[in-house]
Amino acid sequence: MEMDAMVLEHMMNPKNYGSLPTANGEGMGKNPENGEKVAVYIHVKEDEEKPYIDDIRFQAIGCSTTVVAGSMLTEEAKGLTLDGAKNLVNATMKLLEKLPPEDAACSEMVALAIEAAVDTYEKRKDDPEYPSITYQIGGTCTPKEENNHDNTAD
Repeated sequence: MEMDAMVLEHMMNPKNYGSLPTANGEGMGKNPENGEKVAVYIHVKEDEEKPYIDDIRFQAIGCSTTVVAGSMLTEEAKGLTLDGAKNLVNATMKLLEKLPPEDAACSEMVALAIEAAVDTYEKRKDDPEYPSITYQIGGTCTPKEENNHDNTAD
């Protein structure tokens, strides 16, 4: 299948992996349950009215799925305006709602890290010392509709 080949390519040769010394925004996505985290670094270029993500990198402490998600989502985000990046995050989150939470967790972490990086960038326009934002993913192992009667994870 083509999809498998693409996933394998992102796993063996992750795109945009590493730090970004020129970053002017960075953010983190975190899974509080298992300590996995993803850092996303963005370099936003001010282009008149429409600033856009000129460059993006990520680093992950997580499983191969997290690295694949990081590689794929950062490829998607590169070149997008900040609104475009937010739309990508929202679209990704909507797609993930259809997956079991344990499958969605890694991609959600990356999407939230991208959102955090954009939010940090925007905050730093007013306050250059603003700290890097971290967002935690929601429930990792319990599907939403089961939360009311199967909440042993707490």
